Formats: sequence, structure tokens, C-alpha cells
Amino acid sequence: MVSIKDIAKECNVSVATVSKALNDHDDISGPTKERIRKVAAKMGYTINVAARALKTNVTYNLGILFADDRAGLSHEYFSMILESFQREAEKHGYDITFINHAIAGKKTTYLRHVEYRNLDGVAIMTADFNDPEIIELANSKYPVVIIDYVLDKCAAVLSDNTDGLSAIVRYAYEMGHRKIAFIYGDDTSVTRERVNSFYGTCRDLGIEVPEDYVIAGHYHDIMDCSEKTKKLLELSDPPTLIIFPDDYSYIGGMEMISSKGLNIPNDISAIGYDGINMAKIMKLTTYEQNTKELGQLAARKLLQLIDQPELPAERVIVSGKMFIGNSVKKLDGGNQS
Repeated sequence: MVSIKDIAKECNVSVATVSKALNDHDDISGPTKERIRKVAAKMGYTINVAARALKTNVTYNLGILFADDRAGLSHEYFSMILESFQREAEKHGYDITFINHAIAGKKTTYLRHVEYRNLDGVAIMTADFNDPEIIELANSKYPVVIIDYVLDKCAAVLSDNTDGLSAIVRYAYEMGHRKIAFIYGDDTSVTRERVNSFYGTCRDLGIEVPEDYVIAGHYHDIMDCSEKTKKLLELSDPPTLIIFPDDYSYIGGMEMISSKGLNIPNDISAIGYDGINMAKIMKLTTYEQNTKELGQLAARKLLQLIDQPELPAERVIVSGKMFIGNSVKKLDGGNQS
């Protein structure tokens, strides 16, 4: 088995230098780290995780909590964040483990699973934040970073949902639309931010919003979105543009619009949310969330808390941008006919 001493001899450096390079210490220059790591990889060196854990009390293993019965990792938004998170963690020598309710087939709590796996920290990507088990984990001794939700004592990396909905409404307004409907998702802090931003931006722009234009729905639910779209289309004074809860749900709205013999965007316009690849292929105008940065920052923040647990629970907001497809028709002078 190749040892650190073997690598040090091959690179003509000290054992301490090799150790620091492999553990990404700041006092070793980038080029030196890269040279040592290349040599280590070429020689087939692998870290003895168990030995390192005994010596440093760090297992180099991060927990991922993804509790979502509706969509799971089939939701591209979360899978893209996870991919970015994993890549960033692996750059620093960390593995990831999914946290669940079982140990060796026996039911347990999230916190007990974290303790059993001896994880260094946890990223909560989606969960029921009213669940006592989630609250127990968040209030534990373990470093925790939450994505798109705010809990006291926990660091958070948040997508700018207020700016996102505002950008959508303002774009619709610039395209001449005044009769704008909004199907929003499940009742979460994210949804409440979006709904408040929708109403606030409409108010700032002088847009009147009929009560029937704002409908509660579900994220990532094609059938539900289809039914909610039907309600909007059957209004005596239907909207000229519908904002959908997410890009995937838009499929249900699109199918319902088509079944009514209507065309997007000639008869009615549509805007999604998330900016997943499917939306871009379909040329759907949408708000693209920066999943790469969300995942990277969540991983970096968690690693920072592991190294410096005394740091305050900082909250970082990540902005996205509009992706302009061809699903919004420009109305001449705000003509709503």
C-alpha cells in the first residue's frame, strides 16, 4: 500500500508538506498541491478514512437530508443542486451520505442516523420544517446548512424568490400584459415570499389582480396544474398570461391550454419558474435559479462551519435570471383582448 512517506520521497518534499497538500491546507501553494495530488493519484494512494477519523475526529462525510414525498430527486431543480453540492464536497475530500429513518432496517430518527454514521455536518435540501425530527436535528451539536428555508441557529443558502417573482411580473408588464394570473405552489416560506412579491410588484406597477387570478396549487404536479389552468381559462374574463409554480408543472397547463384549442403564446402566454433544461428545450420563458451556485455555496458554508463551529448562522441569498423563450406574446400598448 502506498504511504504518505512514499509520495514525499517521490515529490522530494517533507511528509508534512504531503499531508497538508492532501488535506488542502492554506499554507501550501496551489501548484504544489496540484503536483503532489497528481503524483499521489498516479501512485494509487488512497486515504485511510478510519485512521484519519481517529486522528482528527473528522470523518470527511457529509449528510444530505432530502425528505420530499412528492417529487424526490426526480425534480431537476434539486438534483442539479445536489450535483453541484457533491462536486464541491468531493473537491475537498468529502463524501456524502443520505440520511433516512432507518438503521439496519430498524426505524430511527434523523439525528440518531447522523450520530450512527458519525457525520461531520448536514445539508437539508428539502423537508417538512415543522417536523419535530427536523427541528431536533437543526438544534443539535452538528453543523447544519439549509437550502431555501430559514430556521433559527442554522446557516441558510437561499434563492432570491422575491426578486424572481418580481422579475417575472415586470417582464410580463414590459410585454404589455396587465391580466396576469399566478398558480402558486405548496405553502412554504418559499411560496409565501413569491406570493408576497407577486402582489407587491403588481401593486407597484398599478396592476389590478382579481381574486380568481391567484390560485393555490402544488409544485411538480402536472395533473393539479392542469386543473388549475382549466379554472383560469374558464373565467368570464380570463388572463392573458399565466405564471406557473414551476417548469415541470407547466406541462399540465400546456396540455390543458392545447385541449381547449388555444395556442401558446398567440392565445395565451405562459411563464415558468426554475429554469430546468426541459424548459429551455421547450422554449418556455422562465426564471432560472442558479442551482450551481446554490449547491456550491451550501457545501462551502457547511465545510466552513465544520472547521469553525463558532461562526454565526449566516444567510446567503443567491440571485437568478430570466430565460427568455417564445412563450410570451407581446401585446401592443397593453392591449388585453
